[in-house]
Amino acid sequence: MGMQIPFKKLMLLHIIFIACLRLSAAELQRFEHRLKHDGSLSFLVVGDWGRRGSYNQSLVAYQMGLIGEKLEIDFVISTGDNFYEDGLTGEDDPAFLDSFTSIYTAPSLQKQWYNVLGNHDYRGDVEAQLSPVLTRKDSRWLCSRSFILDAEIAEFVFVDTTPFVDEYFQDPGDSTYDWRGVYQRKEYLSDLLKDVDGALKNSKAKWKIVVGHHTIKSAGHHGVTKELLLRLLPILEENNVDMYVNGHDHCLQHISSNGIEFLTSGGGSKAWRGDRNWWSPEELKLYYDGQGFMSVKMTRSEAVVLFYDVHGNILHKWSIPKEPLKAA
Repeated sequence: MGMQIPFKKLMLLHIIFIACLRLSAAELQRFEHRLKHDGSLSFLVVGDWGRRGSYNQSLVAYQMGLIGEKLEIDFVISTGDNFYEDGLTGEDDPAFLDSFTSIYTAPSLQKQWYNVLGNHDYRGDVEAQLSPVLTRKDSRWLCSRSFILDAEIAEFVFVDTTPFVDEYFQDPGDSTYDWRGVYQRKEYLSDLLKDVDGALKNSKAKWKIVVGHHTIKSAGHHGVTKELLLRLLPILEENNVDMYVNGHDHCLQHISSNGIEFLTSGGGSKAWRGDRNWWSPEELKLYYDGQGFMSVKMTRSEAVVLFYDVHGNILHKWSIPKEPLKAA
């Protein structure tokens, strides 16, 4: 007869097994995107957009379509605040079609969209934006709290930044936030930071890019997000991240600091706040307080970043060289 395992020990093993499964499931989900045949990668970045076409959202979308065709883009990144003012009410909220599907109609924009959540998205039904139901309605839509995009020469780590901000928990004012999934905030953020650090350390990509909604460094209305400055920025610096891409401030902005390019693309609709703060002119390469978007074209040796206004005019161009890896 086989060896009998005591019931209590069996239950303990079961609990350990389930815990291990949960730890494994907590790791960042990974998606893959193939390069073009010539080994290049092109994409657009837009943020803070979802207003049913108003505040020039439709005009920005039109120009995105033109630039997207010219660059033969591979995908689009959204830096969050996808639906104003208070996210979606549910999976059947018509705002999804009215602010996304019916706005970004150009043939060149019928590519995968990789989306993060912004603070306004957390004011609605967060689970609705994460639901596969929306992907069935529009196959371009991919939204998750935090995830990794492996694009061969570049690895993107998308970070859920809203739960970092103390104000939303301590002084939310009249706003109500949907904190399902992040109720254990301390553990959630600790695990997330470990996952981001691990992903960046393990990355073998030529380019490392982190995407989040909130600013880390900004001369705009919201300015510096102190919680990210203290907790996320050291991880970016330690792991030689090339770019941090964000929205939140409704502007177009480029700050170059300590080897990291801080790129704000939050001009997808409502802008023109008119309250720019001082920033070191040595670091501030662009500040445009209006609507627009950003493009990036990358190869193994160079990344070219361009910012466009609502008329498609180029506001700023920045080339980032990448030194070849030295042989051991």
